[in-house]
Amino acid sequence: MAKFCPLFSSSTGNSIYIGGGEDSILIDAGMTAKQIEQSLFGIGVDADSIRNIFITHEHNDHVKGLKVFTKKHKARVFMTAGTYEALAKTDALDNVSECKIITDDGADVGCMFIKPFAISHDCIEPCGYTVEMSNGRKLSVATDLGIMTDTVLDALKGSDLVMLESNHDVNMLQCGGYPYILKRRILGVKGHLSNDACAETLAKLLETGTTRFFLGHLSRENNLPTLAYQTSVCALSMVGAQEGDDYYIRVAKPVWDERALIL
Repeated sequence: MAKFCPLFSSSTGNSIYIGGGEDSILIDAGMTAKQIEQSLFGIGVDADSIRNIFITHEHNDHVKGLKVFTKKHKARVFMTAGTYEALAKTDALDNVSECKIITDDGADVGCMFIKPFAISHDCIEPCGYTVEMSNGRKLSVATDLGIMTDTVLDALKGSDLVMLESNHDVNMLQCGGYPYILKRRILGVKGHLSNDACAETLAKLLETGTTRFFLGHLSRENNLPTLAYQTSVCALSMVGAQEGDDYYIRVAKPVWDERALIL
């Protein structure tokens, strides 16, 4: 059995809980340690049970709580060499007793095997992760990416569940109040994935067998949960799929949702 729960998903902070059997991990720790602890408590998880944290990249909304959480709970931390290089220049790793560089070979963590894959974002060496459970289930997380590449798509294929970024509606962003330089960054190949790009990818993944989707990292200013949801549902209907019969889709909330998906 695998349990997947986005605790936080937004530009304010990001953290995902994945549990299987006696083993559990976090992907990112982008809110305060107290907020992460409270969210874990809300889904019936003891924060002390988190022995491993996997970091996607060095931006603060993915590592904000790392320093305090690891001090309190002695979790081991995994990240790419580039992310380590960036965070080592800050105090984010001061309390990390064990920090491991994860490579393309992946890492075994109890009943889970975690592998990184390269994504395109404006930092040194960002990554997404696939998590293969001992029961054969595969869960994948890909947020904070400006473009859907063949590398990412190949990594996601065969997943039972995928959490994919659906950050913004292009029209809302272009007509909104963000400065031009910020709009250009978000729309660029190292920015964030739009609703349309996300929806197009979900249709491809459905054809490879993925039936559970989370839409993640929605912009509060340039998107609406209903708009992200409807864009994806429309794309999936265009390939003949019906929600509830052929797939299940949920929009990840900015704050934790006690309704985790059990696989």
